[in-house]
Amino acid sequence: MHTINSLLDDLTNLSIDRKGTLLVHSSYKSIGEVDGKADTVLDAFQEYMKDGLLVLPTHTWDSINASNPIFSVQDSPTCVGILTELFRKRKHVIRSAHPTHSVAAIGEDAIPFTSGDENFDTPCARGSVWGKLLDRNAQIMLVGVDLKRNTYIHGIEEWADIPGRMTDSFEQLQSVLPDGTVIDVPSRRHSGLSWSEHFWKVDDILLNRGAMSIGTFGDAETRVCYARKLNDVLMEMLHDLPDLFSNNEPLDNKTIEFYSNK
Repeated sequence: MHTINSLLDDLTNLSIDRKGTLLVHSSYKSIGEVDGKADTVLDAFQEYMKDGLLVLPTHTWDSINASNPIFSVQDSPTCVGILTELFRKRKHVIRSAHPTHSVAAIGEDAIPFTSGDENFDTPCARGSVWGKLLDRNAQIMLVGVDLKRNTYIHGIEEWADIPGRMTDSFEQLQSVLPDGTVIDVPSRRHSGLSWSEHFWKVDDILLNRGAMSIGTFGDAETRVCYARKLNDVLMEMLHDLPDLFSNNEPLDNKTIEFYSNK
């Protein structure tokens, strides 16, 4: 059985920067049996990152849309796992106000980090929290999930202006702040195929280029991506191969070797 101490050791072994910025995507079940269950997992993350900034996604893209347009920062449940839902309700945790792609954060600068997302009309704008991850050279931890769940890569595609990724039209969404303030947030959405299902194909290249490492957290295979290096590698590839993630076919060995050795 995993304990808070063993999970803290796992974070150390993964070389997570205690004073940095850490975003965690997760499958709680993949961690295995934990003494104290999900709350112990969150306690471990918060204890380890007490001198840094801890961020979890609190997305609502599956429920907030044109037919259900009102997102409540305080009350709208997440669609990305039990850890995110428990975390957003914890004391001192601050949630951003983007209606579909919010995050929650705790740390000394959680308020400036999460502020302003309601001003952007796309899911992962460069000035949003997703771009701030790049500015802060955050680590992105994928616990029991792979690159297909890495929202940050959606951001890289958005910043690279890859065509066909978002709707041309806007949904008239609203964000309700904890104090009751209502903000209109006209929003474009991810469109077409589930492009993130194709992100897996750069796994080997990211490992070879040092943009990602793999270890364990509890029982879960865990990837740790480095935001700045990940952006550099994928921007380079998307410049050459704008259709990189437009299909689910594996990359050929020649392409993997070329981009692994640049």
